[in-house]
Amino acid sequence: MIMIIVAFLLGLILCLLLGIPYIDFLKKKMIGQYIRDLAPENHKQKEGTPTTGGVFIIISAILASAMALFMAQKFDTSAWIVLITFLFYAMAGFQDDFLKIKGHENKGLSARGKFLRQVLIAVLPVLYVMVTNEHGTYLSFGKYSFDFMWAYPVIAVFAITGASNAYNLTDGLDGLAALTGVFAFLACTIISFLSGNTYLAIISAAVTGALLGFLRYNKPKAEVFMGDTGSLAIGGLLGVLAVMGKFEIYLIILAGIFVIETLSVILQVASFKTTGKRIFKMSPIHHHFELCGFNEKQIVTGFAIFSMLCGIVAVCLFKFLG
Repeated sequence: MIMIIVAFLLGLILCLLLGIPYIDFLKKKMIGQYIRDLAPENHKQKEGTPTTGGVFIIISAILASAMALFMAQKFDTSAWIVLITFLFYAMAGFQDDFLKIKGHENKGLSARGKFLRQVLIAVLPVLYVMVTNEHGTYLSFGKYSFDFMWAYPVIAVFAITGASNAYNLTDGLDGLAALTGVFAFLACTIISFLSGNTYLAIISAAVTGALLGFLRYNKPKAEVFMGDTGSLAIGGLLGVLAVMGKFEIYLIILAGIFVIETLSVILQVASFKTTGKRIFKMSPIHHHFELCGFNEKQIVTGFAIFSMLCGIVAVCLFKFLG
């Protein structure tokens, strides 16, 4: 328990400390965000805001996790797999951000190229789980277990890739992804601790602290954006934690806000292609609320409260059903 708190504090402090020099570096190098043409009109004023802030989130979280894991003597192969996967997702996201910056427009990797990278990276932790047969091929919800046998790897890869994409979609307003992420990872920390997966709890706590520290620089009006460097990696890690900790079904609940953001995009596209009409004024759904007249602080606060409630429900169900 102590090392979990230590990981949280280390993640928080390191992110606060690393943020200052990294943001100064971005400003000096004129590394800023390019806003897509389809974004709401008020987003144009954000163009030029430093991006790739995910770099110091990832570094802080990995360093905090490593130090706490070593102190707790929990740094084994499983922990390495989680952190390496986290790093690989960050590298894929950084490549996407780099191409946007280099091209001076909001076009990075192609949708296919990004998705392929996400799937290939997700294979690493899933392959580890299958080879070691450490957790089996079942999904559990309380006392109920379902063995998916050969289909499990596909489901696990889908869970990790889906979480990465869902979190990426949520990163559209100042502080939105970071604050909702704090509650999602806090729930992951508690569930991992309750299930006896201390190493996962330590890593999750470190990310929770790093995200909280990042809010110092990302709250409205943001000094820096996390970019795909952060959002692809943090979302992917959320999926990896669920797969390695065997709480995949609970992931759907604790990541409820990210699921809703993704569904809003799917429904919007499906409706427009089949009927020619849009369900929302714009998707993901946080943009719909913007166009309905809500300001960023109101939307972020509302979504954060909902994310907190999702986390509480997931933890309570895990505690009382498990």
